[in-house]
Amino acid sequence: MPDNRYLDVHVLQTVPPSNLNRDDAGSPKQAIYGGARRSRVSSQAWKRATRTAFADRVPKADLATRTKQISGLLSTRLAALPGVTVEDATRISNALLKPLGIKPSKKNAEQTSYLLFFGRPQLDDITRTVQDRIGELAGLDDEALDKAAAEVDVKAILGTGHPVDVALFGRMVADIPNLNVDAACQVAHAISTHPVEIEFDYYTAVDDENTRENTGAGMIGTIEFNSATLYRYATLGLTQLETNLGGTDAVPDAVELFVDSFVRSMPSGHGNSFAHRTLPSLVLVVAREDQPVNLVSAFEEPVNSRTGVLDKSVSRLAAELTSATQNWGLRPVRTLACYNSTTDGLDSAFGASQPFPDLLADLKRFTADWLAGEQTR
Repeated sequence: MPDNRYLDVHVLQTVPPSNLNRDDAGSPKQAIYGGARRSRVSSQAWKRATRTAFADRVPKADLATRTKQISGLLSTRLAALPGVTVEDATRISNALLKPLGIKPSKKNAEQTSYLLFFGRPQLDDITRTVQDRIGELAGLDDEALDKAAAEVDVKAILGTGHPVDVALFGRMVADIPNLNVDAACQVAHAISTHPVEIEFDYYTAVDDENTRENTGAGMIGTIEFNSATLYRYATLGLTQLETNLGGTDAVPDAVELFVDSFVRSMPSGHGNSFAHRTLPSLVLVVAREDQPVNLVSAFEEPVNSRTGVLDKSVSRLAAELTSATQNWGLRPVRTLACYNSTTDGLDSAFGASQPFPDLLADLKRFTADWLAGEQTR
Protein backbone atom coordinates (compact mmCIF):
# COMPACT_ATOMS: atom_id res chain seq x y z
CA MET A 1 0.00 0.00 0.00
CA PRO A 2 1.45 3.45 -0.90
CA ASP A 3 2.50 5.51 2.10
CA ASN A 4 0.41 8.52 1.11
CA ARG A 5 -3.14 7.48 1.86
CA TYR A 6 -5.05 9.80 4.13
CA LEU A 7 -8.62 10.39 5.21
CA ASP A 8 -9.37 13.99 6.16
CA VAL A 9 -12.47 14.62 8.27
CA HIS A 10 -13.99 18.11 8.21
CA VAL A 11 -16.90 19.09 10.46
CA LEU A 12 -18.94 22.27 10.86
CA GLN A 13 -20.94 22.25 14.07
CA THR A 14 -22.91 24.92 15.87
CA VAL A 15 -22.99 24.86 19.66
CA PRO A 16 -25.25 27.02 21.86
CA PRO A 17 -24.12 28.94 24.96
CA SER A 18 -21.60 26.57 26.51
CA ASN A 19 -18.18 26.15 28.08
CA LEU A 20 -16.96 22.96 26.40
CA ASN A 21 -13.30 23.25 27.34
CA ARG A 22 -12.14 25.69 29.98
CA ASP A 23 -8.71 27.08 30.81
CA ASP A 24 -7.07 27.29 34.25
CA ALA A 25 -9.20 30.32 35.14
CA GLY A 26 -12.49 28.64 34.15
CA SER A 27 -12.92 30.64 30.95
CA PRO A 28 -13.80 28.94 27.65
CA LYS A 29 -10.57 28.42 25.74
CA GLN A 30 -9.90 30.98 23.02
CA ALA A 31 -7.45 31.75 20.21
CA ILE A 32 -6.62 34.73 18.04
CA TYR A 33 -6.88 33.77 14.37
CA GLY A 34 -7.08 36.14 11.44
CA GLY A 35 -6.88 39.04 13.89
CA ALA A 36 -10.10 38.02 15.62
CA ARG A 37 -10.76 36.28 18.92
CA ARG A 38 -12.23 32.81 18.32
CA SER A 39 -13.78 30.16 20.48
CA ARG A 40 -11.42 27.18 20.76
CA VAL A 41 -11.73 23.57 21.89
CA SER A 42 -8.37 21.86 22.34
CA SER A 43 -7.47 18.79 20.33
CA GLN A 44 -6.86 16.91 23.58
CA ALA A 45 -10.42 17.60 24.76
CA TRP A 46 -11.98 16.29 21.56
CA LYS A 47 -9.64 13.30 21.38
CA ARG A 48 -10.67 12.29 24.88
CA ALA A 49 -14.34 12.75 23.99
CA THR A 50 -13.77 10.54 20.94
CA ARG A 51 -11.96 7.88 22.97
CA THR A 52 -14.73 7.92 25.56
CA ALA A 53 -17.30 7.45 22.81
CA PHE A 54 -15.48 4.28 21.68
CA ALA A 55 -16.80 2.56 24.80
CA ASP A 56 -20.36 2.87 23.43
CA ARG A 57 -19.36 0.82 20.39
CA VAL A 58 -16.55 -1.51 21.53
CA PRO A 59 -16.42 -3.68 24.68
CA LYS A 60 -14.39 -1.91 27.35
CA ALA A 61 -12.21 -4.99 27.79
CA ASP A 62 -10.98 -4.61 24.19
CA LEU A 63 -9.93 -0.98 24.60
CA ALA A 64 -6.99 0.84 26.17
CA THR A 65 -6.75 2.78 29.39
CA ARG A 66 -4.50 5.70 30.32
CA THR A 67 -3.45 5.45 33.93
CA LYS A 68 -0.66 5.52 36.49
CA GLN A 69 -1.97 2.27 37.94
CA ILE A 70 -0.65 -0.36 35.52
CA SER A 71 0.94 -2.35 38.35
CA GLY A 72 -2.31 -2.47 40.30
CA LEU A 73 -4.34 -3.52 37.26
CA LEU A 74 -1.86 -6.28 36.46
CA SER A 75 -1.72 -7.51 40.06
CA THR A 76 -5.52 -7.69 40.16
CA ARG A 77 -5.45 -10.03 37.17
CA LEU A 78 -2.67 -12.13 38.72
CA ALA A 79 -4.51 -12.34 42.05
CA ALA A 80 -7.47 -13.89 40.24
CA LEU A 81 -5.35 -16.93 39.32
CA PRO A 82 -5.72 -20.01 41.55
CA GLY A 83 -3.49 -20.15 44.61
CA VAL A 84 -2.16 -16.59 44.39
CA THR A 85 -2.43 -14.19 47.31
CA VAL A 86 -2.79 -10.45 46.85
CA GLU A 87 0.68 -9.98 48.30
CA ASP A 88 2.19 -12.49 45.86
CA ALA A 89 0.37 -10.88 42.94
CA THR A 90 1.73 -7.45 43.86
CA ARG A 91 5.31 -8.75 44.09
CA ILE A 92 5.05 -10.56 40.75
CA SER A 93 3.44 -7.57 39.04
CA ASN A 94 6.19 -5.21 40.22
CA ALA A 95 8.86 -7.68 39.14
CA LEU A 96 7.36 -8.10 35.67
CA LEU A 97 7.20 -4.34 35.09
CA LYS A 98 10.59 -3.56 36.63
CA PRO A 99 12.63 -4.22 33.42
CA LEU A 100 10.57 -1.58 31.62
CA GLY A 101 12.23 1.09 33.73
CA ILE A 102 8.94 2.79 34.52
CA LYS A 103 9.68 4.92 37.53
CA PRO A 104 7.32 4.92 40.52
CA SER A 105 5.68 8.17 41.55
CA LYS A 106 7.53 10.09 44.24
CA LYS A 107 4.21 10.78 45.95
CA ASN A 108 2.72 7.29 45.67
CA ALA A 109 4.95 4.23 45.28
CA GLU A 110 1.98 2.17 44.04
CA GLN A 111 1.65 4.37 40.95
CA THR A 112 3.93 5.21 38.04
CA SER A 113 5.36 8.69 37.69
CA TYR A 114 3.30 9.42 34.57
CA LEU A 115 0.23 8.19 32.75
CA LEU A 116 0.80 5.14 30.57
CA PHE A 117 -1.54 4.39 27.67
CA PHE A 118 -1.89 0.65 27.05
CA GLY A 119 -4.43 -1.96 26.09
CA ARG A 120 -6.35 -3.97 28.64
CA PRO A 121 -5.94 -7.05 26.39
CA GLN A 122 -2.17 -6.58 26.66
CA LEU A 123 -2.38 -7.04 30.43
CA ASP A 124 -4.40 -10.18 29.80
CA ASP A 125 -1.61 -11.40 27.50
CA ILE A 126 0.99 -10.84 30.22
CA THR A 127 -1.18 -12.74 32.68
CA ARG A 128 -1.59 -15.68 30.28
CA THR A 129 2.16 -15.74 29.68
CA VAL A 130 2.94 -16.37 33.37
CA GLN A 131 -0.14 -18.24 34.56
CA ASP A 132 1.41 -21.71 34.23
CA ARG A 133 4.38 -20.57 36.36
CA ILE A 134 2.51 -18.43 38.83
CA GLY A 135 2.98 -20.82 41.76
CA GLU A 136 6.69 -21.12 41.06
CA LEU A 137 7.09 -17.33 40.84
CA ALA A 138 5.20 -16.78 44.06
CA GLY A 139 7.65 -19.03 45.93
CA LEU A 140 10.80 -17.20 44.82
CA ASP A 141 12.64 -14.63 46.91
CA ASP A 142 12.87 -11.09 45.56
CA GLU A 143 16.21 -11.53 43.78
CA ALA A 144 15.21 -14.79 42.10
CA LEU A 145 11.79 -13.36 41.21
CA ASP A 146 13.37 -10.37 39.47
CA LYS A 147 15.60 -12.70 37.46
CA ALA A 148 12.72 -14.98 36.45
CA ALA A 149 10.42 -12.06 35.62
CA ALA A 150 13.09 -10.54 33.37
CA GLU A 151 12.73 -13.60 31.12
CA VAL A 152 9.16 -12.51 30.30
CA ASP A 153 9.35 -9.98 27.45
CA VAL A 154 6.74 -7.57 28.78
CA LYS A 155 8.06 -4.81 26.54
CA ALA A 156 7.31 -6.92 23.45
CA ILE A 157 3.80 -7.67 24.69
CA LEU A 158 3.09 -3.97 25.29
CA GLY A 159 4.65 -3.14 21.92
CA THR A 160 2.37 -5.33 19.81
CA GLY A 161 -1.31 -6.16 19.51
CA HIS A 162 -2.39 -2.59 20.09
CA PRO A 163 -6.10 -1.91 20.62
CA VAL A 164 -7.74 0.51 18.22
CA ASP A 165 -7.44 3.57 20.48
CA VAL A 166 -3.67 3.16 20.97
CA ALA A 167 -3.31 2.51 17.23
CA LEU A 168 -5.16 5.72 16.44
CA PHE A 169 -3.84 8.11 19.07
CA GLY A 170 -0.39 6.68 19.67
CA ARG A 171 1.71 6.55 22.81
CA MET A 172 4.77 8.46 23.95
CA VAL A 173 6.91 7.17 26.82
CA ALA A 174 9.83 9.56 27.23
CA ASP A 175 11.90 7.16 29.35
CA ILE A 176 11.27 4.12 27.14
CA PRO A 177 11.39 5.05 23.43
CA ASN A 178 10.85 1.43 22.42
CA LEU A 179 7.33 1.63 23.83
CA ASN A 180 6.43 4.65 21.71
CA VAL A 181 3.66 4.21 19.13
CA ASP A 182 3.35 6.76 16.34
CA ALA A 183 -0.21 8.07 16.18
CA ALA A 184 -2.19 7.29 13.03
CA CYS A 185 -4.51 10.20 13.76
CA GLN A 186 -4.01 13.94 14.12
CA VAL A 187 -6.72 16.22 15.51
CA ALA A 188 -6.69 20.00 15.16
CA HIS A 189 -7.92 22.47 17.74
CA ALA A 190 -11.50 23.33 16.83
CA ILE A 191 -12.05 27.05 16.35
CA SER A 192 -15.07 29.19 15.59
CA THR A 193 -15.44 30.43 12.02
CA HIS A 194 -16.36 33.86 13.40
CA PRO A 195 -15.40 36.24 16.22
CA VAL A 196 -16.74 35.51 19.71
CA GLU A 197 -17.09 37.37 22.98
CA ILE A 198 -17.06 35.83 26.43
CA GLU A 199 -20.32 36.23 28.34
CA PHE A 200 -21.18 35.57 31.99
CA ASP A 201 -24.02 33.58 33.47
CA TYR A 202 -24.79 34.89 36.95
CA TYR A 203 -26.66 32.21 38.85
CA THR A 204 -28.19 31.76 42.27
CA ALA A 205 -29.11 28.61 44.14
CA VAL A 206 -32.01 28.78 46.58
CA ASP A 207 -31.95 26.97 49.91
CA ASP A 208 -35.20 25.00 49.89
CA GLU A 209 -35.35 25.00 53.70
CA ASN A 210 -35.05 28.76 54.09
CA THR A 211 -37.92 30.34 55.98
CA ARG A 212 -39.66 33.55 55.05
CA GLU A 213 -37.58 35.31 57.67
CA ASN A 214 -34.30 34.03 56.21
CA THR A 215 -34.47 35.21 52.61
CA GLY A 216 -31.73 35.36 50.01
CA ALA A 217 -29.81 32.88 47.91
CA GLY A 218 -28.03 29.92 49.42
CA MET A 219 -25.23 30.30 46.86
CA ILE A 220 -24.33 32.66 44.02
CA GLY A 221 -21.73 32.42 41.31
CA THR A 222 -20.85 32.97 37.65
CA ILE A 223 -19.98 30.71 34.74
CA GLU A 224 -18.31 32.09 31.64
CA PHE A 225 -19.61 30.91 28.27
CA ASN A 226 -19.79 31.62 24.56
CA SER A 227 -21.58 30.17 21.54
CA ALA A 228 -20.01 29.30 18.21
CA THR A 229 -20.07 27.60 14.86
CA LEU A 230 -16.94 25.46 15.08
CA TYR A 231 -14.70 24.14 12.33
CA ARG A 232 -13.30 20.76 13.37
CA TYR A 233 -10.62 18.79 11.51
CA ALA A 234 -8.85 15.45 11.89
CA THR A 235 -6.78 13.30 9.57
CA LEU A 236 -6.03 9.56 9.52
CA GLY A 237 -2.87 8.07 8.01
CA LEU A 238 -3.92 4.64 6.79
CA THR A 239 -0.37 3.30 6.40
CA GLN A 240 0.46 4.09 10.03
CA LEU A 241 -2.90 2.72 11.14
CA GLU A 242 -2.21 -0.53 9.29
CA THR A 243 1.21 -0.77 10.95
CA ASN A 244 -0.20 -0.13 14.41
CA LEU A 245 -3.01 -2.65 13.99
CA GLY A 246 -0.73 -5.30 12.52
CA GLY A 247 -2.48 -5.64 9.15
CA THR A 248 -5.16 -4.25 6.86
CA ASP A 249 -8.08 -6.40 7.99
CA ALA A 250 -8.91 -4.27 11.02
CA VAL A 251 -8.39 -0.90 9.30
CA PRO A 252 -11.90 -0.40 7.77
CA ASP A 253 -13.54 -1.10 11.13
CA ALA A 254 -11.13 1.29 12.86
CA VAL A 255 -11.85 4.02 10.31
CA GLU A 256 -15.59 3.61 10.74
CA LEU A 257 -15.25 3.63 14.54
CA PHE A 258 -13.09 6.75 14.57
CA VAL A 259 -15.18 8.81 12.13
CA ASP A 260 -18.44 7.85 13.83
CA SER A 261 -17.09 8.62 17.31
CA PHE A 262 -15.27 11.82 16.33
CA VAL A 263 -18.30 13.24 14.55
CA ARG A 264 -20.85 12.36 17.24
CA SER A 265 -18.74 13.04 20.34
CA MET A 266 -18.83 16.21 22.41
CA PRO A 267 -16.58 17.44 25.25
CA SER A 268 -18.59 17.42 28.46
CA GLY A 269 -17.43 20.61 30.17
CA HIS A 270 -20.31 22.21 32.13
CA GLY A 271 -22.68 19.85 30.33
CA ASN A 272 -25.24 19.89 33.13
CA SER A 273 -25.36 23.68 33.07
CA PHE A 274 -25.72 24.17 29.32
CA ALA A 275 -26.98 20.90 27.74
CA HIS A 276 -24.89 21.80 24.70
CA ARG A 277 -25.01 18.46 22.91
CA THR A 278 -25.67 19.20 19.22
CA LEU A 279 -25.11 17.36 15.95
CA PRO A 280 -22.91 18.64 13.11
CA SER A 281 -24.42 20.56 10.23
CA LEU A 282 -21.77 19.30 7.81
CA VAL A 283 -19.49 16.27 7.74
CA LEU A 284 -17.02 15.89 4.88
CA VAL A 285 -14.58 12.98 4.50
CA VAL A 286 -11.88 13.46 1.86
CA ALA A 287 -9.66 10.58 0.72
CA ARG A 288 -6.23 11.71 -0.50
CA GLU A 289 -3.07 10.22 -1.97
CA ASP A 290 -1.01 13.42 -1.74
CA GLN A 291 -1.10 15.01 1.72
CA PRO A 292 -3.55 15.90 4.49
CA VAL A 293 -5.17 19.32 3.94
CA ASN A 294 -6.61 21.31 6.83
CA LEU A 295 -9.09 23.78 5.28
CA VAL A 296 -9.11 26.24 8.20
CA SER A 297 -7.76 28.96 5.87
CA ALA A 298 -11.35 29.32 4.68
CA PHE A 299 -12.01 31.20 7.93
CA GLU A 300 -8.85 33.30 8.26
CA GLU A 301 -11.14 36.21 7.41
CA PRO A 302 -13.80 35.74 10.10
CA VAL A 303 -17.36 35.18 8.98
CA ASN A 304 -19.58 38.07 10.04
CA SER A 305 -23.35 38.00 9.69
CA ARG A 306 -26.38 39.13 11.68
CA THR A 307 -28.48 36.41 10.08
CA GLY A 308 -26.35 33.42 11.05
CA VAL A 309 -22.89 32.23 10.05
CA LEU A 310 -23.45 28.58 9.19
CA ASP A 311 -24.38 28.86 5.50
CA LYS A 312 -21.54 31.31 4.87
CA SER A 313 -19.16 28.96 6.67
CA VAL A 314 -20.31 26.07 4.47
CA SER A 315 -19.77 28.18 1.32
CA ARG A 316 -16.31 29.21 2.50
CA LEU A 317 -15.35 25.59 3.14
CA ALA A 318 -16.54 24.53 -0.32
CA ALA A 319 -14.53 27.34 -1.94
CA GLU A 320 -11.39 26.41 0.03
CA LEU A 321 -11.64 22.76 -1.00
CA THR A 322 -12.08 23.80 -4.64
CA SER A 323 -9.09 26.15 -4.34
CA ALA A 324 -6.87 23.41 -2.93
CA THR A 325 -7.77 21.28 -5.94
CA GLN A 326 -7.40 23.94 -8.63
CA ASN A 327 -4.44 25.96 -7.31
CA TRP A 328 -2.37 23.23 -5.70
CA GLY A 329 -3.40 20.17 -7.69
CA LEU A 330 -4.46 18.37 -4.53
CA ARG A 331 -7.26 16.38 -6.08
CA PRO A 332 -9.20 14.05 -3.77
CA VAL A 333 -9.55 10.38 -4.59
CA ARG A 334 -13.06 10.46 -3.14
CA THR A 335 -15.31 12.77 -1.15
CA LEU A 336 -18.19 11.68 1.05
CA ALA A 337 -20.49 14.25 2.60
CA CYS A 338 -23.48 14.71 4.86
CA TYR A 339 -24.93 18.22 5.11
CA ASN A 340 -28.25 19.99 5.47
CA SER A 341 -27.33 23.30 3.85
CA THR A 342 -29.27 24.56 0.83
CA THR A 343 -26.32 26.67 -0.34
CA ASP A 344 -25.88 26.54 -4.12
CA GLY A 345 -22.95 24.68 -5.67
CA LEU A 346 -22.15 22.29 -2.84
CA ASP A 347 -22.59 19.22 -5.03
CA SER A 348 -19.69 20.24 -7.23
CA ALA A 349 -17.34 20.67 -4.25
CA PHE A 350 -18.48 17.99 -1.81
CA GLY A 351 -20.57 15.63 -3.88
CA ALA A 352 -24.17 14.78 -3.07
CA SER A 353 -25.21 14.70 0.56
CA GLN A 354 -26.23 11.38 2.10
CA PRO A 355 -27.47 10.35 5.54
CA PHE A 356 -24.59 9.90 7.96
CA PRO A 357 -25.15 6.14 8.50
CA ASP A 358 -24.96 5.67 4.72
CA LEU A 359 -21.78 7.77 4.62
CA LEU A 360 -20.19 5.48 7.23
CA ALA A 361 -21.17 2.35 5.31
CA ASP A 362 -19.79 3.78 2.06
CA LEU A 363 -16.61 4.90 3.82
CA LYS A 364 -16.00 1.44 5.23
CA ARG A 365 -16.48 -0.21 1.82
CA PHE A 366 -14.33 2.40 0.11
CA THR A 367 -11.52 1.99 2.66
CA ALA A 368 -11.47 -1.79 2.18
CA ASP A 369 -11.35 -1.39 -1.62
CA TRP A 370 -8.69 1.34 -1.37
CA LEU A 371 -6.45 -0.85 0.77
CA ALA A 372 -6.93 -3.69 -1.72
CA GLY A 373 -5.83 -1.42 -4.58
CA GLU A 374 -9.25 -1.28 -6.16
CA GLN A 375 -9.69 2.49 -5.84
CA THR A 376 -7.63 5.06 -7.72
CA ARG A 377 -8.07 8.68 -8.71
